[in-house]
Amino acid sequence: MVDRRLKGEPVAYITGEWGFYGLNIKVTPDTLIPRTDTELLAETAISLLRSADRDTRCMDLCTGSGCVGLAVAANVKNCRVILGDKSLKALAVARQNMLENNLSRMVTCVEADAEARPPLLLGRFDLIVCNPPYIPTEDLKTLDRSVRDYEPMLALDGGTDGLRFFRTITTCWADSLRDGGMITFECGAGQAQAVGDILLGGGFEDIMVKVDTAGIERVVTGRKKN
Repeated sequence: MVDRRLKGEPVAYITGEWGFYGLNIKVTPDTLIPRTDTELLAETAISLLRSADRDTRCMDLCTGSGCVGLAVAANVKNCRVILGDKSLKALAVARQNMLENNLSRMVTCVEADAEARPPLLLGRFDLIVCNPPYIPTEDLKTLDRSVRDYEPMLALDGGTDGLRFFRTITTCWADSLRDGGMITFECGAGQAQAVGDILLGGGFEDIMVKVDTAGIERVVTGRKKN
């Protein structure tokens, strides 16, 4: 284990687990390691769903380890959560985390491509929460080697400008929201304005931005126009 760490492998992959929002989350090289920054995304989703006065449905798109959606399921009563990912290996990890955190009653795992229109059988959601790939392709080369050499590129590469997934998700998944439903995204430093503009152009309003503990505009939320 020491030898692996000295070579740069992240501790979470060596131990096989990491803490997130009070949950113990198993991770593998097929999933991103949960970050403290992403707890703001979970906190935002939890707050939005708790404010509803009825049963709700939430899609955690690009779920990876499932950490965000599972945090929602653990903290919001009467919310059905769908964990969706294109990677079947990541989805297997999410399913394991669902079972080990005793959340299978409220959570379902499904294969879902963020860049394709969802099947009608998925139904409609009150909230889509998503931590998509958002690092510009060229910037991947400059990442710390503990990220660049170990974490899955599929979950990091956001295209030329880092905004590809924000555009396609806003376009492809808007119709899967109920009237007044919301999308809440995590984004990278300096991206919040552009993400808000993408949501506005996709028929969303009431754009809200939240700042993380480092002062970075980290979470952007928009409400679908009725």
